[in-house]
Amino acid sequence: MSLQRIRTTVIALAVGAGALVLAPPASAQVQAPPVPSVTKVTMNPASPVVLFGDSVKVTFTITTKDADKAGMVIIPPGVSTQPVVAAKPAGKDTFTVERTVGTVGKWNYTVTASNGDKAGEPLKGSFDVKKALETKIVRFDANPDRITKGDRVRLSAQLRAGDQGYGGQEVALAFRSRGSDDFRKVTTTKTSRNGWFSAAVRPWRSGEWRAEFGGNAEAKASVSDGDYVSVRPRVRTSAITGFDAAPEPVTKGDRLRFKGALTVEGEHGLRGERVTIQFRPIASRQWQNVTGDRTSRHGRFHASATAEQSGWWRAVYDGDRRIKGSVSGPDFVRVAEPVTKADTRVIGFNAYPEPAERGRYLKFRALLQVDDDGTWEGYEGKVDLYFKAKRSGEYRLVTSVTTDDDGRAYAKARAWTSGHWRFVHAGDDETNGDTSRSDYVRVRR
Repeated sequence: MSLQRIRTTVIALAVGAGALVLAPPASAQVQAPPVPSVTKVTMNPASPVVLFGDSVKVTFTITTKDADKAGMVIIPPGVSTQPVVAAKPAGKDTFTVERTVGTVGKWNYTVTASNGDKAGEPLKGSFDVKKALETKIVRFDANPDRITKGDRVRLSAQLRAGDQGYGGQEVALAFRSRGSDDFRKVTTTKTSRNGWFSAAVRPWRSGEWRAEFGGNAEAKASVSDGDYVSVRPRVRTSAITGFDAAPEPVTKGDRLRFKGALTVEGEHGLRGERVTIQFRPIASRQWQNVTGDRTSRHGRFHASATAEQSGWWRAVYDGDRRIKGSVSGPDFVRVAEPVTKADTRVIGFNAYPEPAERGRYLKFRALLQVDDDGTWEGYEGKVDLYFKAKRSGEYRLVTSVTTDDDGRAYAKARAWTSGHWRFVHAGDDETNGDTSRSDYVRVRR
């Protein structure tokens, strides 16, 4: 190799070695550390913070990037500086700071994040603190304050916050029954734009009503004054249906029978209630109590009285605090003077032939007479032929015939067994009844 070529090679190696020293490999290069930063700050409760008392605790959550610690300066209204508060780690890239606030106004804060000795740009912010609205419910009224059970009552009032009507808020209407210590929520309603509200309720017992506002995130709760509502029992209507006095006409001294039914609300029979039967004579305007009865479980009643004179009868139910009384329609009954009936007699009764052949006809005759002022005369009337078999204790009707103008009665019937026969006149509108003697007939087979 020539001297010139050797020199050239040495120079090239020297240059290469210098290049290796001056340009180390990429893996040996050191990068600058990232700059830490604050990405977000949130509050609980959120701004505006509302004071319902003297103070409230606020939790600040700080979200960072590339930071291992964070700090916060919180400055109340009217103050220029405050110390830095170190934030507590709460998870990856998250820190928290708690602070009790109680001064109303605008608060400022500055948050910084750092990593080692390197700090990022601070993040500034602010939040408001204000007092909760004082509310009150005014002019609460329950109208009417005396009702019948089942009727409606309208409750109304106005919800105010400060000096203004507070609209769009839910208000509860509560009730405390007489003798109770606790109010119970019955219904809710919402206030109108100017804070007024109203609702209709149906009270079932006496007691006190009031309105209750439960408050919200910006306003305090409040309760109205109470208003007492007196509830009277509902008086149901009654009616007396189907009232009847019978018979009509009736003979003086005979018994009249009364019946009907007492119902409530036009449907159900009213049980165990006293119904009075009243009478008004033709010549009088006054009703007088005569008799009465208590209703059965179905509301029916029955009674009786002696008929003395013509007039009107009716049924009356007095009612009570729960049920309104009622009166039936009047029923006129004509009372007739009793008719004196003449006495009668059935004489000369005979059954023949005797003894009788079984299955053959027996003939019967008698005479029906009436007492005409002490003189017995023949009477045209109905007589019944009865037979009582031997060893039997009961007569049975066989046939009926009408006597002729002279009162003579004739009849016939087949003979089947031995026994007693007789005629009976039961009487009619003008005469009393009578029974003949019995005649025994033996029947041969």
